[in-house]
Amino acid sequence: MDDLTPRQRQVLEFVRRFIAEHDYPPSIRQIQEGCGLSSTSVADYNLRILERRGYIRRDRGWARAMELVRPAGRQRPRLVPVPLVGAIAAGDPIPVPGEDAWSPSWEDVLELPAALVGDRQDVFAVRVRGNSMVDALIGDGDIVVLEPTPAVHDGEMAAVWLKREGEATLKRLYREGDRVRLQPANEAMAPIYVEAGNVEVQGRVVAVLRHLS
Repeated sequence: MDDLTPRQRQVLEFVRRFIAEHDYPPSIRQIQEGCGLSSTSVADYNLRILERRGYIRRDRGWARAMELVRPAGRQRPRLVPVPLVGAIAAGDPIPVPGEDAWSPSWEDVLELPAALVGDRQDVFAVRVRGNSMVDALIGDGDIVVLEPTPAVHDGEMAAVWLKREGEATLKRLYREGDRVRLQPANEAMAPIYVEAGNVEVQGRVVAVLRHLS
């Protein structure tokens, strides 16, 4: 079970023990309480991962329709769940997920190779809207994976929230005195200059998933 987190192994072991003792699977509420999870949404999130990785099978038409289908000793390349929290577009800050969080507003949970994100913790993904970064090979509809951080080095690509404008944007960031230059990777677009105090970094880009039309 090297492809599972300690929390996912805990949920899987609870399901195994419960079925062995009762001859039927537990409810999501029983999984939440039995594993000490913060909500049924967190329990459902971990069950989704177990289902995607082939450890269990569920029929969502029935509350307790769940079965174990994968032996614990089987190995596969390690994948990590990365929430796709929405699109980076003007109007709203990115809903950066917190630790052990699950939100029904997420578009999806991507299963990405662990090597793609390395040892980074709590990475998340957003869908790109627009073509301001096309020269960096990031186009409309692509997905960028971000590491949550409040600061980046000059020249790094980041998702930033412009507080006064109420806009989120993906740009390369450069500090220039008391202002920040947000540089697009598109020769047809001019850089954006804003006061340093007006910029809130929400994440550093660590990977790009291309959308092939």
